[in-house]
Formats: sequence, C-alpha cells, structure tokens
Amino acid sequence: MKLVIAEKPSVAMALAKVLGATGRRDGYMEGGGWLVSWCVGHLVEMAAPDAYDTRYSKWAYEDLPIIPAPWQYIVLPDTRKQFNTLSALMADSRVEALVCATDAGREGELIFRQVYYLCGCKKPVQRLWISSMEDSAIREGFADLRDSADYDRLYDAALCRAKADWLVGINGTRLFTTVHGGQTLNVGRVQTPTLALLVERAEAIRQFKKEKFYTMELDGHTFKAASDRIRSKPDADKLRRACDGREAVVRSVEHSENREQPPKLYDLTTLQREANRLFGYTAQQTLDYAQSLYEKKLLTYPRTDSRYLTSGMEDTASQVISLAKGLPPFAACPGFTPNVSRLISDKDVTDHHAIIPTLEIGRTDMDPLPSGERNLLKLVCCKLLCASAAPYVFESVTASIDCGGHTFTAKGTHVIDEGWRSIERLFRAAMRSKAEDSTAVLPALTEGQSIGNVEASVSEHYTAPPRAYTEDT
Repeated sequence: MKLVIAEKPSVAMALAKVLGATGRRDGYMEGGGWLVSWCVGHLVEMAAPDAYDTRYSKWAYEDLPIIPAPWQYIVLPDTRKQFNTLSALMADSRVEALVCATDAGREGELIFRQVYYLCGCKKPVQRLWISSMEDSAIREGFADLRDSADYDRLYDAALCRAKADWLVGINGTRLFTTVHGGQTLNVGRVQTPTLALLVERAEAIRQFKKEKFYTMELDGHTFKAASDRIRSKPDADKLRRACDGREAVVRSVEHSENREQPPKLYDLTTLQREANRLFGYTAQQTLDYAQSLYEKKLLTYPRTDSRYLTSGMEDTASQVISLAKGLPPFAACPGFTPNVSRLISDKDVTDHHAIIPTLEIGRTDMDPLPSGERNLLKLVCCKLLCASAAPYVFESVTASIDCGGHTFTAKGTHVIDEGWRSIERLFRAAMRSKAEDSTAVLPALTEGQSIGNVEASVSEHYTAPPRAYTEDT
C-alpha cells in the first residue's frame, strides 16, 4: 500500500476520488489500495533563536550574528494533530512507500520533505508531478510517478531560500532594532530592498521641480501637427503669430509598415501584473484566485515561470482554444485560424508550462464563480486566444510640415490587419477596461502639398515627476 500526501485537504480529496480512496478516516482517506492524507500547508517551521540558546530570548547586539548549527525545526501547535496523523501513517506497517503529491514546485517540495524528515521516515518516495487537476491529468501523473531523488535540487533550493529568509530576517531585524533604540524595525530579504525602491522613488518625486514649457499646434483642418518644446511664452506667441492664417507646406512624408507579434502566454508574474493593471488585484489576490481555479480544475498550475507549452500539448491547446472561442465575449470575435505552433517551445519549459485554461471550461458555467476568479479565467482565455492569433499589422505615417520658418510634426497610423488586437479589444470592452491609447489617423499627404489658412494655437505644459510605483510596476 502507498501513502499519498497532498498539500491541502481539497487537493487530497480530488486525488482520492480518482484513486478510489473513498473511505473517510480521521485526517486521511483510504481505499483502492491507497492511503491519501494532507499537510494543511506548512506543518513544520524553523525554530526561533531561543530554541538554540535561552539567552536569545532577549535581543542583544553582542549576540549577533545568530547562525544555527545544526538547524532545528518545530511542529506548529495549530497543526500538530495532522502532523501526528501523518507520522502514524508513515509508520504504519501497511505502508510500503510514499507519494509526494504536494504542489509541484519549490515550496511544495519543502513542505513534504520537512514533515518526512522530522517524522524520521526512511521509506521510499515517489513524486507526483502534474500541471492540472483534471482527472485525466491525475491519472496520467500516477501512471508516470517519478523518483523523488530527481527533485533533490528543488528541495535544496527551497531550503536555501528558507534559511536565507531566517538569517536575514532574524539578524537584520535584531541589528537595526538594537542600534536604533529598541523600536522594532523589521528587516527582510525581500521586503527591505523592495522598501528601498519605494523610498528612493518617493524621494525622487518629493525633490522633483516641475518646469513649464509650451508647444504650438497647427490645425490643418484634417490633421494636427505640433512643434517641439518651446521654453518661453514670448517665443511661443511669436511663432503662433508667424503661422496663424498662413500657408503650411508638407516637406516629407514617411511610411513604415509595422508588425506587432502576438503576446506570449502567461507565467505567474505577467498574470499578476496584468491583473493588477486591469482589475486592481494585488499579486496575492491573483495567486489566490489562480490557485482556486487550479483546484477547481479550470486552470493549469499557476506557479510557473514559463510562457510556452510543450510539443505534447499541441492537440490539447487546439481543443482549449476552440472552447475559449465560444465563450463570451470571445464568441463575437471575427473568425481566425489559430497558429498553435506559436505557443510551443520545449526548450523554454522547465518545471511547468505556461498558464492556460483546461478542457473543463467547456463543461463549466462561469457565472457562479466568484467575480475575481471569473475575471481571471477570462483574462487567461483572452491571452490564449491572442497568443495564437495573427500579428497586428499597421502603417506608421510621419509628416514633416513647414510653416513660418519652423518645422512641425504630424503622426498617425493606418491599421492594415487588426489581428490579435481585435480579440483584446473585445475583452477590454466587455470588462469595461480603458483601451490602449491610439494614434490619430492621418489623411493622405504628399510631399510639396500646400495647406492654406492653418490655425495656430499655443498650449502650456509642465514636466512630470517620476510616477509612484504600482504593484504592477
């Protein structure tokens, strides 16, 4: 019999259902030759400094740095009961081997192994590595269990991260607190450099001194052209008088065709950034929504740093695209033939492929989902469709206009093929999200063309300070 250990109860229940472990016990499921239990997140954590020496219960500059040797671990009081359940199951004579089924990532590996090692278990371990909670993916994963040793370096990376957090957090916080009069000043490996960026930007904004400048605009009746920045109002007014009601001449017109390739699929970071920009969700909210959708079998594993799929997923991707095209608001998209090969790159996928919807979207009513999850799922559907669509093709036009002895510039665009942007535009309209700014369309202009009786006007502007950071930036 094998013992399967998941990261949380909801995932354990999904695994147990597929395995046929339907018998409910206290802290685990049993049946079909399997035992399935769970960790409830982190059951084990690194011990506090006073576990190494009671003198560390008081913060003293002289005791720094505190560097544990060897490191000690403790069971969290709130979850001791579940830890004891896992310990008993590992020691059960019926259990011949274990399956690590915590989340297929760095922290999941750490959660399982800390419990395994603290329980003193020596039984062999296999690793379940899946990127979707669909029943088919679970069955395929159990049919292809990996050797746990293949993930030793992943565990080492997680343990290194945890030790770095402890060493910087404990020593940095105690150092700054004792040096600065005893008021607790929290220091963290990640939070402190992030705080430094925020402080530096806030200081740059505080010290910024705005400068006034002017621009002059020519109204050529069917287009507008603007001057470069003018530093003084008298100079701007002088130029306006020299041009108002006069004739302007087109000196040059430059055309260039541009192709904006479709965006890549989402990894977690780009998903968090766009969800913040479009919906105002924090990074943690986006992760929570994505994790919930993953556990509901609607989204693939969210903690990924890849923006591509593997070659073995080509058929699945095509099926998911067909389903996504039928969902609102995408059903209103002009017909397009998806280019799935654009999404594939085996060399760019390591632990997990990019985040995409699963085939379950074809069998699930999205309306009952919480609004945050529904928005995020539609956002991922939009990205999948955009990524497989045609490029956005447009022509840029830049015209140089002479008037009153000065040069003015008019810019515009002409869309040749809206491509993937037509899908994005429909999504933004449905989400009531502001569309990206677009450049004006210029009429057909030719070199040497005269435009009579132009209107000239001066506008006042100020230089802008650096923008405050958002969670996206």
